Amino acid sequence: MTDYGHDLLFGSFLTPGNADPQRVVALAQLSEAAGLDLATFQDHPYQPAFLDTWTLLSYVAARTERIRLAPNVINLPLRPPAVLARSVASLDLLSGGRVELGLGSGAFWDGIAAMGGRRLTPGQGVDALREAVAVLRALWDTGERARVDLPGEYYPLAGAKRGPAPAHPVGIWLGAYKPRMLRLTGEVADGWLPSLSYLDGPGDLADGNARIDDAAAAAGRDPRAVRRLLNVGGRLTDRGRGGLLDGPAAQWAEQLAEIALEQGTSGFVVAGDDPVLLSALGQEIAPAVRELVAAERARRGTPTTTPAEV
Repeated sequence: MTDYGHDLLFGSFLTPGNADPQRVVALAQLSEAAGLDLATFQDHPYQPAFLDTWTLLSYVAARTERIRLAPNVINLPLRPPAVLARSVASLDLLSGGRVELGLGSGAFWDGIAAMGGRRLTPGQGVDALREAVAVLRALWDTGERARVDLPGEYYPLAGAKRGPAPAHPVGIWLGAYKPRMLRLTGEVADGWLPSLSYLDGPGDLADGNARIDDAAAAAGRDPRAVRRLLNVGGRLTDRGRGGLLDGPAAQWAEQLAEIALEQGTSGFVVAGDDPVLLSALGQEIAPAVRELVAAERARRGTPTTTPAEV
């Protein structure tokens, strides 16, 4: 049983299809109107049926006012971290501090290689991701020397100029599954962002949390500094069918509250482009989950905090 006491976030995970470009924009606007905290988009630059994710994020930022935005997750091998640092900080400044960064080591390597990216082994991908996080943090930190020198095999910097700093402390959330990636998350990341469909079930969350907690403690960090988020999918139906997230709003609320209280997940990002589900998530499910979790935390005496406060 793990509850890190984080405030709860709810978001959408939208398909950036380009057949009807304004549809995904409208779904992001609907996410905001429904009261969701976050709208996210997958990033597959080698997929010609998709809009470019960073262009989409920028456009959506200009068409919304409150909702936070994030790639879920950005394709690092095709987006050099020094340039990505500028892009993230610039959009965060323009949007008034509404950008977070889901980041992955890379997948679909044939597509990456076809676009000119370097094909990496899993181990190399983890090493490159570690270097990338260091690059992002160094370029966002404008309080030290004006230039950055970072040795590295994948993303070395030699006198790169710092800045701009983002408008707020941008969360770096890693899409991690294997032991080395989980350790890296505990050591350097602000959040863990897996997809439930890639796990063997909620039990895998407990194993991942333990690995992240151990790595954070070994690095001298409070494990609560790492927010736990989860991409989930399901169906909203009139009657419960017994499965996870396959039933009415009340069933969704109970099951998500259980995951929050037992597995420490504080961010639920729902995949799919169903406007009915997104509206219900923001207007019915999220408020009910917050109420259930708050009541149980009060009973247990669990303090509520945000990772940034730890």
